[in-house]
Amino acid sequence: MNKTAQIKKNHQFIKLRKLVIVSVLIGFLSAFLGISLKKITEYYEEIFFHQVTVNPLFYILFPVFGLSVIYFLRQYLFKKKENKGIKEVFESTESKSKNLPTYKIPSHFINGLLTVIFGGSTGIEVSTVVASATIGSVAQQKENIFRQYKTELICAGVAAGITALFSSPVAGILFAIEVISRKVTRTFIISNVIAVSIAFGLLSILNEKPLFTVSITTWHLKAIPYFILLGILAGINSVYLTRCVLFFKSQFSKIETHYYKIILGSAVLSISLFIFPQLYGEGYHSLKVIFGSSNEIPLTITLALTFIGILILKPIVTSITLASGGDGGVFAPSLFIGAFLGLLLASVLNTFFSTQVIPLNFMIIGMAAVLSASIHAPFTAIFLVCGLTNDYTLFIPILAVCLISKYTAKMIYPFTVYSYSSSLAK
Repeated sequence: MNKTAQIKKNHQFIKLRKLVIVSVLIGFLSAFLGISLKKITEYYEEIFFHQVTVNPLFYILFPVFGLSVIYFLRQYLFKKKENKGIKEVFESTESKSKNLPTYKIPSHFINGLLTVIFGGSTGIEVSTVVASATIGSVAQQKENIFRQYKTELICAGVAAGITALFSSPVAGILFAIEVISRKVTRTFIISNVIAVSIAFGLLSILNEKPLFTVSITTWHLKAIPYFILLGILAGINSVYLTRCVLFFKSQFSKIETHYYKIILGSAVLSISLFIFPQLYGEGYHSLKVIFGSSNEIPLTITLALTFIGILILKPIVTSITLASGGDGGVFAPSLFIGAFLGLLLASVLNTFFSTQVIPLNFMIIGMAAVLSASIHAPFTAIFLVCGLTNDYTLFIPILAVCLISKYTAKMIYPFTVYSYSSSLAK
């Protein structure tokens, strides 16, 4: 081997070694951030939700207080810039010169936390994604040899963050591929596999449990036609969610005085939470309740109207939370809508058509289906929901329904909240 070849080989080895080290760091920091945000949010959301059930006056106070604090933090601490969600990540990966600034880490962490614990009807997933993407972005700026790996390292942060939230390394990597990168390189595989491995290792050390404890026993072939119907309904609901988010953000952007947005958003949020407390925050507390009693809930007119009201109001309240300054996205709302949609459909089928389908199965599949259609990422949705429940019994029906819901949604409306821009829509 000549001297030039040896030097080149040594240089490649040094690059690989540095890539491995930085991927380990990104994986650990992103996972630690995701786990911390999840734990803190769960803890305080439970406390504040208990307070509003004891004293309904807090339904009025919490939303206006939370949105006001977020506004003042942005004005005086976070450079007067509103968070754009995952679109910030796209802008960074599509530009060689535009990077995610460091302040995005505390900005999304704090604002995502405040939004949810004070009743904002969204989740911390997008806050985690952008904050962990920023960790990857900052890391790639530290070494010249990493400049060409900008997208790969940002994706490593995102994949580790998703892994930390949903206990699914596969979902983390698939989300990075389907939504952020849309291409796979050798460097992508190395950095992302290392990052999610570190994240999953940290979850194992901390003995993190699945978000939902469910007991799924089986599924039946006779339910396939009803699963297909669920997929179509999920696609329609996801389009309704997407259109709501885009519509209310557009309308609220016309309000010049930001505090008017806060007052209007808080008023709608307070009234909605008072009528349907299930809409408070991420809504996972409500899902845990109905998961435990889904087979025992008899469908009455009142209950059916409650489910329909939740399905209609959730996208509106989520949209207004985001439009009035809250930090979050459509991950948690999609899972929430999917669970209630699945339960409503199963209850109707059992009550009026004596189908004897399993409501719990429809809830799990509905969660994946609405998420798949909302972000146009079916494989992410499959492994994410299976990771949430730590059960792969329903893998085949989830796969089929996720594909049906995605293509139903795309036929009706080709955009997601991530891909939409006014120039593309013209």
